[in-house]
Amino acid sequence: MPRATNAPASRKRRKRVIKQAKGYWGNRSRLFRYAHEAVNHGLQYSYRDRRNKKRTWRSLWIVRINAMCRANGMNYSRFMNGLKKAGIELDRKQLSEMAIHDETAFVALIHKAKEAINASSQSA
Repeated sequence: MPRATNAPASRKRRKRVIKQAKGYWGNRSRLFRYAHEAVNHGLQYSYRDRRNKKRTWRSLWIVRINAMCRANGMNYSRFMNGLKKAGIELDRKQLSEMAIHDETAFVALIHKAKEAINASSQSA
């Protein structure tokens, strides 16, 4: 009686890894040992970067908002503080889109933020 090798399952597992490594360079796309290592690293990077992507976008939005604020004589932190005091609840993504596509509305928000800051400083 021949020994049991679990060959079908092993072959299936190896073929799956090689298929995932399609497009990798050199041995990483052809040999199981190197493909397995490369695929595992790739999966770790994709897991990590799905989280980092959110941070990257948020920082881009903040840079865009800050640039528009500074062009209108205000900085980012004072602008955000003014919006909070004025009771305007727009997230950074919306503010960034507004800064790019609707400058007049964004400038109006800057004036609202300035008014809210002035009103709070006078009452204090």
